[in-house]
Amino acid sequence: MDKVDWQKKGAGHRARLRDRYLERGLDGFTDTEVLELLLSFGTPRSDCKEPARNLLKKFGSLASVLETPLTNLQEVSGVGAKNSFAISFVQAVAGRYLQQRLDGKRYLHSSSEVRKYLEHSMRGLKREVLTVIYLDSSHAIISSEIVAEGTINVNTIYPRELVKRALDKHAAAIIIAHNHPSGAIKPSPQDIGLTRSLYLICSFLQIQFLDHFIIGDGIYSFADNGMIETISRECLSMRESLNSR
Repeated sequence: MDKVDWQKKGAGHRARLRDRYLERGLDGFTDTEVLELLLSFGTPRSDCKEPARNLLKKFGSLASVLETPLTNLQEVSGVGAKNSFAISFVQAVAGRYLQQRLDGKRYLHSSSEVRKYLEHSMRGLKREVLTVIYLDSSHAIISSEIVAEGTINVNTIYPRELVKRALDKHAAAIIIAHNHPSGAIKPSPQDIGLTRSLYLICSFLQIQFLDHFIIGDGIYSFADNGMIETISRECLSMRESLNSR
């Protein structure tokens, strides 16, 4: 088969994949076919089936491929700057979509969407980041932002600065989340110390500290595991002790 015939065959195969998607969505698509189509956006004249297989073989799953930094994608045979861009771009678009879906929504009615956003934006990162979600008095979400990168603990995060940002945004409540690149979701003593410090400062400024999530191979909620309630009792006892002096 000469080059022209091969390109026609490849173009016909990709056209059939696009037609299948337009007709039925992703139902029936394999992960290889999903990646093949994404890669073809960057290199429409190339056969992307084998690079798609190579990506899955190296990284293990579609989710892992999407979470992989662009430069690491290019280490895979057949994946270059143009078609890896498509994968990186669709991941970034999905993150912005999930973030914007949260704006203005009440947390109590959309906690599952908050979890989806946090897992999407933070799982698989090679460095720790700390994200804060700001809420108003009715627990509607005002906005979210990354406020720190690197090792996340009470020594590297300045609680006063974080709370100042919350006050600047007129937030009545906050949720924080950080990731563990190791995948572990059990809170460390540093995680607990940071949560306790932030909770105490927020309580003095009448800002509700609703939860602290840890993202790894799963998601851990301080509130769901009773730790926010425990810290609340500790902080109340501390405040009462200070007031009695």
